[in-house]
Amino acid sequence: DAKHLVPNKMRDFFCTINLDQEEVFRTQVVEKSLSPYFGEEFYFEIPRTFQWLSFYIYDKSVLQKDLRIGKVSIKKEDLCNYTGKENWFMLQPVDSNSEVQGKVHLELKLNELITDNGSVCQQLVVHIKECHGLPLINGQNCDPYATVSLVGPSRNDQKKTKVKKKTSNPQFNETFYFEVTRSSSYTKKSQFQVEEEDIEKLEVRVDLWNNGNLVQDVFLGEIKVPVKVLKNDSFQAWYLLQPRENGNKSSKTDDLGSLRLNICYTEDCVLPSEYYASLRNLLLKSSDVQPISASAAYILSEVCRDKYDAVLPLVRLLLHHHKLVPFVAAVAELDLKDTQEANTIFRGNSLATRCVDEMMKIVGKHYLKVTLKPVIDEICESPKPCEIDPIKLREGDNVEVNMENLRYYVDKVFREIVRSSISCPTLMCDVFYSLRHLAAKRFPNDPHVQYSAVSSFVFLRFFAVAVVSPHTFHLRPHHPDAQTSRTLTLISKAIQTLGSWGSLTKSKLSSFKETFMCEFFKTFQEEKFTESVKKFLDDVSSTESKEPSGVSEPVHLKEGEMYKRAQGRTRIGKKNFKKRWFCLTTREFTYHKQQDKEPIFTIPIKNILAVEKLDESSFNKKNMFQVLHGEKPLYIQANNCVEASEWIEALCRVTRCNQKRLSFYHPSAFLNGNWLCCKATVENTEGCARCTADVPADTQIEIDGDRETERIYSLFTINRSKLQKLEEACGSIAVYQGPRKEPDDYSNFTIEDSVATFHTLQQIIDIVEKLNESHEKYQKKRSSSAKYGSEENPIVGKVS
Repeated sequence: DAKHLVPNKMRDFFCTINLDQEEVFRTQVVEKSLSPYFGEEFYFEIPRTFQWLSFYIYDKSVLQKDLRIGKVSIKKEDLCNYTGKENWFMLQPVDSNSEVQGKVHLELKLNELITDNGSVCQQLVVHIKECHGLPLINGQNCDPYATVSLVGPSRNDQKKTKVKKKTSNPQFNETFYFEVTRSSSYTKKSQFQVEEEDIEKLEVRVDLWNNGNLVQDVFLGEIKVPVKVLKNDSFQAWYLLQPRENGNKSSKTDDLGSLRLNICYTEDCVLPSEYYASLRNLLLKSSDVQPISASAAYILSEVCRDKYDAVLPLVRLLLHHHKLVPFVAAVAELDLKDTQEANTIFRGNSLATRCVDEMMKIVGKHYLKVTLKPVIDEICESPKPCEIDPIKLREGDNVEVNMENLRYYVDKVFREIVRSSISCPTLMCDVFYSLRHLAAKRFPNDPHVQYSAVSSFVFLRFFAVAVVSPHTFHLRPHHPDAQTSRTLTLISKAIQTLGSWGSLTKSKLSSFKETFMCEFFKTFQEEKFTESVKKFLDDVSSTESKEPSGVSEPVHLKEGEMYKRAQGRTRIGKKNFKKRWFCLTTREFTYHKQQDKEPIFTIPIKNILAVEKLDESSFNKKNMFQVLHGEKPLYIQANNCVEASEWIEALCRVTRCNQKRLSFYHPSAFLNGNWLCCKATVENTEGCARCTADVPADTQIEIDGDRETERIYSLFTINRSKLQKLEEACGSIAVYQGPRKEPDDYSNFTIEDSVATFHTLQQIIDIVEKLNESHEKYQKKRSSSAKYGSEENPIVGKVS
């Protein structure tokens, strides 16, 4: 959210998230507010290098260009200082002189020239080679050119390159010559009289500009290099473009308002797979360790301050290696030992409940979409008034009509859920089966506990949470407005209550604090609801295979607006780029003239042969990819790098089991009679580059096991001191025989078998130390291979 924004009158605001100058996400517009609450979460992989993560606040305009009010920019190197906690940031003014990104490749050389009379003078040679990663201007590639200047106390020689059209990676390859020093005997009149000692004060300045044609040129960035670094030798390097030194300097930064952000940023250096074998094997055998509290996976959750940090990579790793179900069963059994009453089963935030929560989010993503998305879309796009709280009713509201509307929505959501057992993923069913039988074993005299063990997850922690926060589960693109959020909250409360009826003997009406909810639920006390819930819970906690009764409906995976190039299916018509609405389901990939219109073109998923990136040089456009199928390739331009990466990943995931997938493809286009990549002249010739995803994989879950293991190693490293404390606790007789020490020392640890736990801890510490050594060796090798000034490690700021 933001507060105290200017101008000081109620306006419509929205916020964008940018990697450098590239917008990757945008919030919904919050109308008529000075302190807008956005309440939106964005999770994304960063597919390219970047310098700044920026957040811009815009004032929405209907007829004119949206006005940028201010920004928050955080350097990549500083993100770790803000991760995992909320911070208020003062908005800074947006100045075109400070909005830069990209890098430039430069070569400098000092030549000694002998004049006609035999004296020696020096000449500076500046070779500007190329630039990479210049920003888009108004959504399109820029028309860049560079000015090269030699600047000193009494001179400013400037030269200019040619303009390169429609490219973010211009190849200049132009050389400029500057007179640096002149012998004292040289008498020819010149505009500048340069003396020998001035070389210490000279610097080369390169400015990048976008050619505006009929409008003002736009500054793209600059670099400055002191001439003294040359020392009579040549010097070449890559430099990150910098803002102007006078850019973004304003005395009124406090007047723009502030923005509250919660940023979680992680960056992992993943080594080759063999380095993680020991740690991976130790984690994967956790479910076999007796007791489970002595296992490496359980110890990880013990030493992490926030269990969520440990749960996410742990669940993903165990899922990847098909070890999650026995581990969840083991930690759930430990959880049940401390549960004294059946009606509180699995209600806390333990390791078991968090593992199941995370598993449902990962595995149940498509299940939620196919079950809830249509009805959630109806509620959000055609909302009916549903407020039944007398205190919150507005003038003119009819509580009876509102109650009917709410009942209609609750009935529809409930009906979709209890009919959805056929779509419930097998893995979720296996976990629910284990939980159900563990609960029945723990409370053998309670016939309903087997239902509450399952409903506490599938209703309370899965469906009800998805209903109240559909944007978090990718059921909706944005956080719903206040009225719709209230409706979804009421529906969610109802679903939680209905879901628990099948597992309890007494009515849940007494649990409601609000009288109006009690009144609403008096209309629901019918046997059919209880029976429907019980049948659903029986179905989703069964290990029997479920065969669909008919042809299953396609699952909606992704949709959005992008640009596609005409495929040339007709002889007439320009091969230009047009904006289209794209839609991906488990059955087909289509594009439409507009959203909700009939598809113009359809590619069955089974016909897709490959999905790959397309070189920018093909059409001088960024963020392009290609879909290869039976006809000509479909060339598509996404709106930003994150969107392109997500579309490629989604298309690859759903097509990886296609039997006719290609192993080779052309990374560039076929234009003017030849392939730009390999110069082959036959259009249907085999590709010249190997496909990046030609191995069939699990179409539901895409997990990099090595990356998850690296994340776990990082958590063990960060919490090394707690590992040592736990080791001390195991070695101390006081922990399990004598009186406990101070509460802060050992009481927070679960130690059932100190000997077994101590043995696992020693293994963990030994493995972490070996991985530390491997990382240090890799960093040394990397720093020696990617020297400062290389393309991978460009120079930032001035060279000293």
